[in-house]
Amino acid sequence: MSAGEGREHWELLPGAGLGPLRLGMSPAEVADALRVSEPQKRAGGPYEQEDFADGVKVFYDAGKLACIAPEAVTGPQVLLADFALAGRDPEQVHQFLLDYAAEHGSCLLYTLDDSLALTDLGVLLRAQEVGGVRISRPIFVKEDWLESEYYRDRLPLEGVPVTDASPWPS
Repeated sequence: MSAGEGREHWELLPGAGLGPLRLGMSPAEVADALRVSEPQKRAGGPYEQEDFADGVKVFYDAGKLACIAPEAVTGPQVLLADFALAGRDPEQVHQFLLDYAAEHGSCLLYTLDDSLALTDLGVLLRAQEVGGVRISRPIFVKEDWLESEYYRDRLPLEGVPVTDASPWPS
C-alpha cells in the first residue's frame, strides 16, 4: 500500500485541527466545512460519530468536534514535515514520529495497545487492516483526550453500530 497520489491533502494544525476542520466545531459547522448538508452515516454511543464521504470520520464530545479519523486509504492525506502519515507501513510512520519528536521536543506517550501519540500535535498513530495488510492510520484528537487515560485508551472510539443519518440535537 502507498500513500496514494490522487488523494486530497490536508494541513495538520497542531492541537487545533486538520484541513478545514477545527476541534470544537459543532456538527453543523463540520458539515459546512466539508461542504455537505449532512454526513452519510451517524452512530450513537458515548460519543456521537459521523461518517462523511471521502473517508472522513469525526467524533464529538458534548456536541463539539473532539476527534478526526481519516480512513487510511480513502481519507485525505496528512503531511508532517513533507512526510505522508496515512496509508504507509505503520513501522515507518512510527519511526518517523519518534525521530520528529526527538528533533522537535514533542511529548510522546503510548496507549495500552502500544499506539504512539505526540500529544502536542494531537496525533495518535493507529493501524488499519486493508486487504489483509496493516497500514498506518493517524487519528487527530483534542489534547484533553490524549492527556486522559480513559479517552486515550478508547480511541478512535469506533465499533458502535452505524445507523442511517438522522437528526439529533447538537
